[in-house]
Amino acid sequence: MSDKMDKTRLVKVEWTASDPIYGKIIRHNTRVFAHDEKNETHIGDKVRIRETRPVSKNKRWRIVKAAA
Repeated sequence: MSDKMDKTRLVKVEWTASDPIYGKIIRHNTRVFAHDEKNETHIGDKVRIRETRPVSKNKRWRIVKAAA
């Protein structure tokens, strides 16, 4: 979503869940701060992230690789 920060990317994670009563599939979006050591990714790139130790106050995720 954003690559304005140095070594940090704002990543939108989209996931789905089923409603427990009605069974309808609901889409959810979560925004997370991910660490990008070499500033390789940019807006619009699909990336794979993994949870890691806290890197800073908000960063708890690390970008593993940029998907093609």
